[in-house]
Amino acid sequence: MAIWNDPQPGAGFGASSRVQGGYADAARDAGLRRYMLSIYNYMASGVLLSGIVALLFVQSGLAVATFHSPLRLVLAFAPFIFVMTMSMGINRMAAGTLQLLFWAFCTTMGLSLSSILLVYTGPSIASTFFATAGAFAGLSLVGYTTKRNLSAMGGFMVMGLIGLLIAMVVNMFMHSGPLGLAISALGVLIFAGLTAWDTQRLKAMYYQTAGSPYADKTVIMGALTLYLDFINMFLFLLRFMGDQRR
Repeated sequence: MAIWNDPQPGAGFGASSRVQGGYADAARDAGLRRYMLSIYNYMASGVLLSGIVALLFVQSGLAVATFHSPLRLVLAFAPFIFVMTMSMGINRMAAGTLQLLFWAFCTTMGLSLSSILLVYTGPSIASTFFATAGAFAGLSLVGYTTKRNLSAMGGFMVMGLIGLLIAMVVNMFMHSGPLGLAISALGVLIFAGLTAWDTQRLKAMYYQTAGSPYADKTVIMGALTLYLDFINMFLFLLRFMGDQRR
């Protein structure tokens, strides 16, 4: 939307207004691209860090010992604590603090995710990762380019996520194979939808926070959001594509 309006008829002033408006739109679009690129860079770097940490943790031999001890519960809940701390403290924390917490979160996630390297074969993990990366890129592009408002779909996906969590808790006691497969299928679909919606939501946040001190915080929290979408879609998809070690 142009920020200059033509207050009265006049070819000369109207032409100048359109030129200035064009410059403003171009600058705004360039700012949006930088903003989204920063989010994707943080998110991709976080995924890479988690992968490296997971691989080193397994190669060190500590992963096997850890997952056969009570420490596995610490690794299971630690990432959630980081997410809650960042979400609840975003208004009072400096951007630098959020950034440090983001890297700490990705490191802890790497320790937690190392368990999949003990359960699934390397080639199946790699193929699932690249399949997830391709799907994520396509879905995020849809969210970035579509003119359709995805808010209604996003709300539906959030409700679906709540139901998914309840079903996962129930299946912890039932140990139902068919229910587990249904949960995995729904998980892939839900986080696929959330990827598109979150991308559109982050794009809208740029226009609300551009030029404010909150903009840098939005970049970090946006990276955290897309990281969670990616990792969860990967984990649910791995249940279909992953080959377990014998």
